[in-house]
Amino acid sequence: MIPISDNLHFRERPIINYWLIGINIVIFLWEIKLELSGELGAFINTWGLVPSQISTAVNHALINPAALVVVFGRLFSLLFAIFLHGSFSQILGNILFLWVFGKAVENILGHQRYLGFYLVAGVVTGLAQIIIEPNLTVPLIGANGAIAAVLGAYIIKFPQVKIDTVLPLIIIYIPIELPASFYSLWWYIQQLFYGIGSLNIPPTGVNQPSLAYWMQLVAMTIGAVYVRKKF
Repeated sequence: MIPISDNLHFRERPIINYWLIGINIVIFLWEIKLELSGELGAFINTWGLVPSQISTAVNHALINPAALVVVFGRLFSLLFAIFLHGSFSQILGNILFLWVFGKAVENILGHQRYLGFYLVAGVVTGLAQIIIEPNLTVPLIGANGAIAAVLGAYIIKFPQVKIDTVLPLIIIYIPIELPASFYSLWWYIQQLFYGIGSLNIPPTGVNQPSLAYWMQLVAMTIGAVYVRKKF
């Protein structure tokens, strides 16, 4: 199922949502350039979120406070990794969900609050991953956690809104309408296909550790609880 749009209409343009989509696309094009030059693997392993690197830096800082500088440097990857993607299917799926569900969430939160909500959700998802799997050596990248939070907020606020959806059947595409709540399940099913069109990022297995997708449940819960309490 491919979500296309909803039937909600707002006066305010979702400017932040447009910018987030644009930034993700531009950075992914940059990743393709790095892949062609053979530099992508080193870049992702440096700037992607690698839980073992951060947990090791924290352990060193507990012994030697001067190592806090390294911790702060590694923590930047929590934010930057949100804008990196490992495959064509991942970037396309994330952008599509952000386009369909992000517009309404930005309108109910406002531009500045929506941006903060998006970034904080992505960072908190990364922190949860570090806590659960501190020894993980695979770089985690993608806006999946941030977008899961957006989806959670949308479903709490607009659970019965019908989403215009395309059902692809080989070469036939059938337009249908599905409730927004359906996509809380479909989001996780879609994650299974994010390896399609993967970029060449060593080591193999990027974005496929045992618990990474479960962390998105944390993000979706954050989005749902935040909107429910605030609005």
